[in-house]
Amino acid sequence: MADAPIDRERVAAARRGCTTILSGPRPTSMTEVLARMAGSPHLDGLPDAYGAGGAVAELEARVADLLGAEAAVYFPTGTMAQQVALRFGAERGGTPAVGLHPQSHLMVHEQDAYAALTGLRAVRTTAAPRNPTAAEVAGLAEPVGTLVLELPLRNAGFVLPRWADLVAVVEAARATGARVHLDGARLWESVPYLGRSLAEVAALADSTYVSFYKSLGALGGAALAGTAELSRYARAWRHRYGGNVYQQWPAAVTALLGLETELPRLDGYVAHARILAEALATVPGARVYPTPPHTHEFQLWLPYPAADLSRANLALAERDRMWFVGRWQDAAAPGMAFTEVTVADPALRLDAAGVVELAGRFLDHLPTPPRPAAGPLRSGGSSG
Repeated sequence: MADAPIDRERVAAARRGCTTILSGPRPTSMTEVLARMAGSPHLDGLPDAYGAGGAVAELEARVADLLGAEAAVYFPTGTMAQQVALRFGAERGGTPAVGLHPQSHLMVHEQDAYAALTGLRAVRTTAAPRNPTAAEVAGLAEPVGTLVLELPLRNAGFVLPRWADLVAVVEAARATGARVHLDGARLWESVPYLGRSLAEVAALADSTYVSFYKSLGALGGAALAGTAELSRYARAWRHRYGGNVYQQWPAAVTALLGLETELPRLDGYVAHARILAEALATVPGARVYPTPPHTHEFQLWLPYPAADLSRANLALAERDRMWFVGRWQDAAAPGMAFTEVTVADPALRLDAAGVVELAGRFLDHLPTPPRPAAGPLRSGGSSG
């Protein structure tokens, strides 16, 4: 019989009550979110109306400036923004195929929207757990209208290419006549590893999508940045897809706050993630991927059943008010389970010795000794 899932509200309440947190931010109540917004100067003006004016327009201008783009368009969801980008590429280039990684968000988490809504077909760029190489792009079995590069590739372990390799991939795509689109849901924290500014990274592509809630802590929302032509097209198709919401200022205000308060801190999170990941790799049975992490997020693997690990984390939180990391899932590698660690503000209070001690207390809540792992570690899947 399968283990019953742990109640989501129980987990959230336990995490919220913790004084020590390794992975992720401390959950906030709606009252706390409103109190944070109340002090923002972005509330002084009139609200937006159907995507025009107010905090939405301010946010679009800010994103365009950060990414060095002619324009940026706000979307209520990243899924919608990316569908518009792919549609634009297919219509302009006349090629109904798009280059996608099989572990990309577009293929794994969007219910084949690119095919169902736009009639596109996917051409898989590589089977390796990384973004494609220039040689793989040049050798695709058929032409693609748009090559999508997810930076970082989350389901493969938040992995990034080296800058020179990224430039080579873009050049290879251009040589085939393809547009390049960046799925930059987590682009904000990719800058330290790539060694370039946000604008320099975005300049490689024809269009770039960024998210406001994943790393910046906004209520939601996304933006699609690129040329003025793409901007006009995006506004028309945002309306057609049902994204021209009457007022979106609450999400836009929290996105502006995230750009002002969280974006400057991401480099520090990335640096601290490398310290904590190195320490976690010394825990008996633990494996960390990638080593060192490319961003402030990485995978942690342990030789226990996922259900045992999730229960142990909840017990640690409820009894000791300490949060290690949750949302474990059994891996394809026999005898292993894995999860994703996100180093945010609470984790800055943990040094290397502190995270090892926390891991030890977490392991004390497990009912069985670790089971031996079989075979090499391979990244795959996603714990969300």
